Amino acid sequence: MSTESGSNHILSNFQDSLDQLRKDVLTMASMAQLNLDHSVRGLLDREGSMCKAAIADDEDVDQLEKRIDEEGMRILALYNPVATDLRAVVATMKMATNIERISDEAGNIARRGRLVLKNPELSEVNLLEPVYKLASDILNDSIRAFAEHDLEAARGIDAKDDKLDNAHNDLIKHLRKRMEEDPSRLKDYLDFMFMVRSLERVGDHATNIAEDTIYIESAEDVRHA
Repeated sequence: MSTESGSNHILSNFQDSLDQLRKDVLTMASMAQLNLDHSVRGLLDREGSMCKAAIADDEDVDQLEKRIDEEGMRILALYNPVATDLRAVVATMKMATNIERISDEAGNIARRGRLVLKNPELSEVNLLEPVYKLASDILNDSIRAFAEHDLEAARGIDAKDDKLDNAHNDLIKHLRKRMEEDPSRLKDYLDFMFMVRSLERVGDHATNIAEDTIYIESAEDVRHA
């Protein structure tokens, strides 16, 4: 095999490995999105089985993150990528970490949702839906930007996260007021507040995914900007 032929073969193998790494991350993202949907829908529709599914399925996300980490380290050790290729591998591995944390937040929402569902329905529960919609949209958009190498879409995520932060803050203020007005449901309101905060964290992790996409596509580090 000539030197040029050997180099082309190695490059092809590297690209195949990187493509598979990206596919695994996108699969993991779909699983986390589904867990998040099940956790919130279980609360809003008072379906405890959906909350239970979100908790159980989080383990699958954890296992896939481990596999992605192992594959990413194998790629780094075997191919010793540099420049753009190195950014792609490292940033993709970081995305898996953020996706795993999103699934963890879905599990947290599901666990607290199951506690809330044991008691009479709170009239404020439906106020969670618009906050969830914002968080879910940010997550979907950030994953789509990564999948489609869409730099401009990734740059637009930060402004959307600001809207989620505002919605989170407004709902937390409202719940604090309700806690003062109805201390008999204090525990439920506290659980509800933790669920709202979990959705805000989902937005933060999704924003991190968008920032990693920007780094892959442009080599620009926009963290903490």
